[in-house]
Amino acid sequence: MEALISAVLGDIVGRAISTMVQKCREQTTAEEDLQRLHQLLRRISVVVEEAEGRCVTNQGMVRQLSMMIKQMFRGYYLLDSFKCTQKKNDDDEVSRSSFAQSKFNQAKRFRLISSKTHIESMVNGRDNNRELKQVILVLENMVADMKELAILLMSYPRMCRQPYGAYLYLDKYMFGRQMEREQAISFLLQAEPNGNLGVLPIVGPAFVGKSTLVEHVCDDERIRDHFSLILLYSRNDLKDETAMTFRDHCVIKHQSIASGEERLLVVIELLGDVDQGVWKRLLDSYERCMTSGSKIIITSQSEKMVNFGTTEAIKLNCLSKEAYWYFFKMLVFGSTDPQEHPKLTSIAMEIALQMSGSFLFAYVIASILRKNPSARFWSRVLIHIREHMQRNILLLGEYPDDPKSRYVWSIAETQRGSEDSKLLLLHHSYQKGPTAHGEVPGMDLLSMMDLIFCTWSAMPQGKFEVLCWRSLIPPYYSYVCSCEFVHHKEHQDIEP
Repeated sequence: MEALISAVLGDIVGRAISTMVQKCREQTTAEEDLQRLHQLLRRISVVVEEAEGRCVTNQGMVRQLSMMIKQMFRGYYLLDSFKCTQKKNDDDEVSRSSFAQSKFNQAKRFRLISSKTHIESMVNGRDNNRELKQVILVLENMVADMKELAILLMSYPRMCRQPYGAYLYLDKYMFGRQMEREQAISFLLQAEPNGNLGVLPIVGPAFVGKSTLVEHVCDDERIRDHFSLILLYSRNDLKDETAMTFRDHCVIKHQSIASGEERLLVVIELLGDVDQGVWKRLLDSYERCMTSGSKIIITSQSEKMVNFGTTEAIKLNCLSKEAYWYFFKMLVFGSTDPQEHPKLTSIAMEIALQMSGSFLFAYVIASILRKNPSARFWSRVLIHIREHMQRNILLLGEYPDDPKSRYVWSIAETQRGSEDSKLLLLHHSYQKGPTAHGEVPGMDLLSMMDLIFCTWSAMPQGKFEVLCWRSLIPPYYSYVCSCEFVHHKEHQDIEP
């Protein structure tokens, strides 16, 4: 009986202590919570950076690290959001104070606007504070379990190349696809039942990173040691292919003569889908001449290709807004601490929200912002991007999946003696890989920076090609746009 009473009292005391701790935590100020969040993020960042520099093969650890990275992105996004909101509120307070002191103001209208803004600020503040405490609680639980994870990480070998998460070289490594990369590698290395030919579909929108993911998978030392030959087919259509012509149209990405077993990996890049009968005929004929353990990776923008796989497909989507902001922030600020430039950080966050998670857009806009790190210039870029989105909504109906020509921006020709202005229309975009001789495409093309800063020798006439961005990571694609200048009067329907 005494043991039961002692156990009950112990449970009551434990619950009371937990309640007191929880109340103390809830009574902390926002500033204290932000400091705590910053401390937790710094500790987690150290472990994440160490993990991304090691070759982690355990799928359970990969999933745990993926969740940790996701929460880290969420924490940094929230931290920057608080800083930007605080900066904006301070600026609004100064603006209201200046307006109130003016003898020409309409006092009644000012009090109404000020009261409405204050109420909205209070509501948003309560929601943000609640989310802040939730994020801190999640991160604290992760930090509590991090010691065991850090010990396990030490058992995995370091990567020979540049660490996966080196912030100073963000434009030279693949971002945000660690989980998908290990999932693909795991499939390629495992044996198929009965020696069947394994097929892995990778689907997603254009320019979301399918080719980049596959290239990083194929460059992995484990894959190159496992397969004696890696072939790439990128003609986008299998309709008239036979086993013989298919092989002739492939490019050799890797070949190992010293390999004992002649396992083959074939990467097929398609834009759309393929007829099921054509696929089955090609697969049957090719399976007969491929050795056991050979695999196929097929990439496409079509969701229908999911049904052609022998395993669960990898579906690539745009990054979450938290991960995308982390990516864009590192591109724009590099090693500079964004908190040292709260005004620029606030504008950059607004810009990131407008870009629909586009990697290509992020690289282009980041390079523009780095050219002129002033709040006035960045604000002008934000205005142009908002105008770009609005005009395209009016032009296309639904942005940005419609393949029609879309408006980019207007360019005034006043410096050329004309008060007229033109719209730059984007007809279509495509990617070019290096040639067989290693030549980089797009070297003689007009760059996007030339258009934006009007540094061309003469304004292009008719349709012309523009180099938007050249990737610094495999497969080293150059992204090219077909463009044309048109007068406003030719597209009056897209005027907002």
